[in-house]
Amino acid sequence: MATVQYMSYYDSPLGKLYILAHDNGLTHIIFEREEGNQLPVNIGDIEFNDDVPVIQDAKLWLSIYFNGGNPDFMPPLSMAGTDFRMEVWNVIKQIPYGQTMTYGEIARLVGEKRGRRASAQAVGGAVGSNPIPVIVPCHRVLGADGAITGYSGGVDKKKFLLGLEKINFIE
Repeated sequence: MATVQYMSYYDSPLGKLYILAHDNGLTHIIFEREEGNQLPVNIGDIEFNDDVPVIQDAKLWLSIYFNGGNPDFMPPLSMAGTDFRMEVWNVIKQIPYGQTMTYGEIARLVGEKRGRRASAQAVGGAVGSNPIPVIVPCHRVLGADGAITGYSGGVDKKKFLLGLEKINFIE
């Protein structure tokens, strides 16, 4: 039996966010782009539904966050990726509100866990493929010198999110 994919929208200060979920957790948050979105599922396979508990949890989390708060809960997540990506995303989930880590620091932590070296470039690829930005705070990952290196939603969005959390960065 196929799992139903649900979808809803959230109007954020960064524009519309598409929220996708299964019953057991969020699968994606996607920034609306002017050039059109590339949803990771066929639109015909999606049920638009604001009443799914996981979507309600995500909207509550986003509302608290975008109103300047630090949500004290994590909505259920249903992330899928390679073992390496999952390890990187698990580290990112642990970065506290208002703090940052570098790609190199994450590479060191993942390398220690794996028992072999991980490169900052490979970490960058995993960070860039995070399917649940904002909630899984990949915007808190900076270059070695504290510089903004990029963001899946665009550098302007990353700057906004860092500013919302009062995080200093180098442009």
